[in-house]
Amino acid sequence: MKRIFLIIIVALVLFFGYEGYNYLHFREKNAVSDAGFVKSDSLSILNFKVGGKVVKLNKKEGDSVKKGEILAAIDDRDFLVKKEEIKKTILSLKEQIASLKIKKERVKDEVTISKRVAQNSIKAYKKRLSSLKYMIDSNSAKLSQVKRDLKRYKKLISKKLISKDKFEQIHTKMSSLQSAINAQKKEYQSALQNLKNVEEKLNLAKSKELNIPELEKSISALSFKEEALEQKLKEVNDKISYCTLYAPFGGIVAKRFVNDKRVVKVGYPIYSIVDPNDIYAEVLLSEKKLRGVKKGCKVVLVADAVPKKKFKGVVESIMPTSASTFSLVPRDIASGEFTKLDQRFVVRIKLLDKKGLRVGMSLNVAIKRVKD
Repeated sequence: MKRIFLIIIVALVLFFGYEGYNYLHFREKNAVSDAGFVKSDSLSILNFKVGGKVVKLNKKEGDSVKKGEILAAIDDRDFLVKKEEIKKTILSLKEQIASLKIKKERVKDEVTISKRVAQNSIKAYKKRLSSLKYMIDSNSAKLSQVKRDLKRYKKLISKKLISKDKFEQIHTKMSSLQSAINAQKKEYQSALQNLKNVEEKLNLAKSKELNIPELEKSISALSFKEEALEQKLKEVNDKISYCTLYAPFGGIVAKRFVNDKRVVKVGYPIYSIVDPNDIYAEVLLSEKKLRGVKKGCKVVLVADAVPKKKFKGVVESIMPTSASTFSLVPRDIASGEFTKLDQRFVVRIKLLDKKGLRVGMSLNVAIKRVKD
């Protein structure tokens, strides 16, 4: 009996010794952690960029979705009404701008023609006035000479030294010159008055020309309003497009956060979708276990939900900083009091076998070490 008992004791010691050796040897050759999880880069919480009443929810939890498929919609009637109001205002502004542009061109043409005609008339009248003045001065000089001759002829006729006909000729010449001068002076005054009238027309054309910059300012102000409204119209069109929620990628609805007829605010979650094929493993590895763990190391994973299956993977990357580096409440060591804590680093693992794994599952991870 004692011999059997001794054999059992020895067998147990050998068994547990063998198992202990295997356990220690396995952990020496592998970096082991039970802080592994299945994650996905294609896990997205979808929401509307505008608030409003949800009028359409096309998917339930667990439904498959395709990229670009409509998932939900918000009532867009208020935005459509606003869009029509802005479009009518823009149309009215366009008509006003077109009318002002036509008016500006008409004024510009009228002013150009009026100025050209007035300037040409002024030149003509000034030339005519100059010519008349010369003629008046010339005839006045001749009249003065004739008057002197007439005075001299009166003395000669009194002495009967010239004939009466010659005296009458010089008298007639004086009357003719006087009449010509009077007519030229009258014409000079008329031309001078016409010149003043034309100058007034030129000044009026110049005053009308001042309306052109004012019209341009009005056109510019209305154009600025039109641009502002065009921007508002674009924003309203964007909001109308935001009333429809599309799937950014293909996958499965992981969660639906609202029901029909619910009024939601901007950014409130509506759906969460995930691509089950775009998954990877992430493990928090103690700094004491990082020895020999490098990119490309082979990995064996066991999921708690699938305990009888071993999944294979490869180390894809090791984060350059510890998980606590970006903690919201960093450790304060300024006082000199310091307790050393084991830091953990995030290791990302590419899964070579994904069947049966779901996002969020916990994993036991063994990373085969390589020699440094």
